[in-house]
Amino acid sequence: MPEQSETKAVPVHVGIIMDGNGRWAQKRKLPRTAGHKAGVDRAREIMLAAIEAGVKYLTLYTFSTENWKRPESEVSYLMKLLGLHLKTEVDFYRKNGIRLHHLGDITRLSPDLQKDIKNVIEDSKNNTNLNLVLAINYGGHDEVNRAIKKYVSTILAQPSPAVPDTVDISPYLDLPFLPDADLIIRTGGEKRLSNFLLWQSAYTEFDFCDTLWPDYTKNDFFDAIERFQKIDRRFGGVKK
Repeated sequence: MPEQSETKAVPVHVGIIMDGNGRWAQKRKLPRTAGHKAGVDRAREIMLAAIEAGVKYLTLYTFSTENWKRPESEVSYLMKLLGLHLKTEVDFYRKNGIRLHHLGDITRLSPDLQKDIKNVIEDSKNNTNLNLVLAINYGGHDEVNRAIKKYVSTILAQPSPAVPDTVDISPYLDLPFLPDADLIIRTGGEKRLSNFLLWQSAYTEFDFCDTLWPDYTKNDFFDAIERFQKIDRRFGGVKK
């Protein structure tokens, strides 16, 4: 497990682009749905690894705004899998002190899935070991666009609307309390953000690996954190 000290700080917020479920299944001549099921099981292990490492916020890119373009049968399976996960993992969240948050536009999800998400958020609100953020129907562009609309509505509602020279839309994002991502991990070999946490990744460190998500272990996660700890983070300045 990574060391925790002043010189080896553990990232407060880690985001993961869980890529490679479909290719993992295809390599084994299994349907893509089998890869998604294996991916959910892997997420469980990484949640526990995050707690063990001392990470406070873990954001998992679960279903993007672009994923609706996938075959209807695959999308339907993913939605059912998410609902089943939320219903069956309540005890897991309680036992391990995991608090759930949702990131993204919930309105496009089915009423049943919306209810499942809200129920687990309410049930887990007093858990303190890990803030688990599931990005479902999420896209960075979409989040920023919706935040701007909220901001403009607030400005126009004022008696004498005036737009300042500098605008901070952070308070209007889906989860205003969510810290910027310290580390974003992407599995599966691709090296791009894919519309993930665009606003929150201005000074994020990135860790890309070829391992397909269902094969990604807690030791891989710990290794990524140790690589993060070796980075000299200056945020545009110069350390004294």
